[in-house]
Amino acid sequence: MKLFDSELKVMEVLWREGDCTAGQLAKILKEEVGWNRNTTYTVIKKCIDKGAVERLEPHFTCRAAISKEDVQEQETTELISKWYDGSPELFFASFVNEKNLDKDQIEKLKQMVNKLK
Repeated sequence: MKLFDSELKVMEVLWREGDCTAGQLAKILKEEVGWNRNTTYTVIKKCIDKGAVERLEPHFTCRAAISKEDVQEQETTELISKWYDGSPELFFASFVNEKNLDKDQIEKLKQMVNKLK
């Protein structure tokens, strides 16, 4: 499932706040992004159609049907596939070489890799 930036904004609110009515989502996204009610409802509908959001009654309550971790995994897999020929090693090497990592960050990365062994 591919979520566009606008759909991710709806999902971020649901992941952060939990179940919300469409009206609550509209109010939050007006404050955070400047969307009007119609825009929010249109994006919610797209999320429902994709299966990312579940609509509950009463009061048009919205619930995230997918986890943030699942979306992050999908997006990471797509990024690696698209830009690094499907190679996690090339992705990791590029990430490490492009960043000016401090000693603490390097140590944390080493610990993460060592846990995989």
